[in-house]
Amino acid sequence: MTDVIDALAGGLIVSCQAYPGEPLRQPDTMARMADAVVAGGAVSIRAQGVDDISTIKSRTTVPLIGLWKEGTDGVFITPTLRHATAVREAGADIVALDGTRRARPDGLTLTATITRLRDSAPTVVMADCASLDDALAARDAGADIIGTTLAGYTDYRPMTDGPDLDLLAQLVSRLPDVPIIAEGRVHTPAQARAALDTGAYAVVVGTAITHPTTITGWFRQALIGD
Repeated sequence: MTDVIDALAGGLIVSCQAYPGEPLRQPDTMARMADAVVAGGAVSIRAQGVDDISTIKSRTTVPLIGLWKEGTDGVFITPTLRHATAVREAGADIVALDGTRRARPDGLTLTATITRLRDSAPTVVMADCASLDDALAARDAGADIIGTTLAGYTDYRPMTDGPDLDLLAQLVSRLPDVPIIAEGRVHTPAQARAALDTGAYAVVVGTAITHPTTITGWFRQALIGD
C-alpha cells in the first residue's frame, strides 16, 4: 500500500469529475479525460462515483483516488461505510472520505468507519478535512493521507481566494509524518507550485483542468464582466 502513496509524491493529481446534468457527466467521457491528463503528466486521478471509478480504473495505470458523493450538504463525500466499501470494490486504490468531525449519516465515527473498512480488506484512506482539528482527529482515526479538500466549505474556516495555504502550512507542521495533499481552489500553475513549496506532498487540481464550463466562465468574466 505504501507504493500507492509513494507514487503521489511531488506530483499533480487531477480530479476528473462533472456535476449532475452536465454534458460531460458520463463515465466514458471522464475516462477519456483521465487518459488525457495522464498523457500530460498527472501522477494520479481523483474520480467520483462507482461507474466512473470502475471505467477509469480499466483504462489507466496510475493510482486512482475514489469517492462517492451523496447529496450536497453536510457529510456527503463518501459519507458512510457502505459508500466507502463500494468505492474500494469499484477499483479505487485510495478511498477518499469526509474527514471532518461532523456526524456521519450512518452514525459511525470516522475511526469506526476506517476500522471496519480495513476489517474486510487492506485499504488506503484519504481524509478530506476542513481544519487542523479535523486533520488531527483524522490522523488519530487511522487515515493514511490528509487533504485540505473541505477548507472553506464548512463553518470551521473562511473560504480563501485560492488554496488555503495557511491551513496547509499548519498541517505540514503539526503532522510531519502524514502526507498532506493540497486540494481546493488551486486554479493556476503558480498556486500549485506555491502549495508544493508550502510542503504539500502532492497537489490536486480539478476545475481548472477538467471543468470547461467554469473555465469558460472565467474568461467570459474577464472579457465582458457581469
